[in-house]
Amino acid sequence: MIEIIGYLGSVFVASAMLFNSILRLRWLSLTGSTLFTIYGFTIGAYPVGAVNGFIMMTNIYYLSRMYAKKEYFRTLAVRPDNKYLEDFLDFNKSDIQKFFPGFVKKPYAVSLLVLRNMQVAGVFLAEESNQQMEVKLDYVTPAYRDFKLGNYVYNVNLQEFKDKEIKSFVCESQSKKHDKYLQKLGFKKQINTEAVWYIKLIH
Repeated sequence: MIEIIGYLGSVFVASAMLFNSILRLRWLSLTGSTLFTIYGFTIGAYPVGAVNGFIMMTNIYYLSRMYAKKEYFRTLAVRPDNKYLEDFLDFNKSDIQKFFPGFVKKPYAVSLLVLRNMQVAGVFLAEESNQQMEVKLDYVTPAYRDFKLGNYVYNVNLQEFKDKEIKSFVCESQSKKHDKYLQKLGFKKQINTEAVWYIKLIH
């Protein structure tokens, strides 16, 4: 059993290095260092246990700071042909295709840069029709994928859409990863003869 704990610790520590998200990295590192601390002290390898115990406490400290920190979010409307927006989409093209394989870069009626602590963390592109906001692209850069931007757009920043008399968000299914993201943010799955859609009412 103790050897299994050691192997699991190795897996979690190695996995932490694969993520761009600092939050995920911290959580995986915390899990791995905790297992290594148990492993080290159990087999009598006290230097291993002590070092990993220190890493474990460091991760707890920074995670508590990350969750306690008050962050600033806002959306910034830009022209559909905004040069920064075009460059942003080009730069992140390959990553965007992983979540939105059918996305085509073109001017959209609603073009928003989504800011987090005044850093551009994502983009929101959509079309308006019949009091619906049809989402064409809701992309967040890897470092900010902790659902906070999505929660801000779809649950906090609703007045911006209510002012336009928008009653719901709709988004066609694009990929399994993005479908899970939408479901976690409160979208409901609807299937018709042509495609799978996700809908979220604005209250």
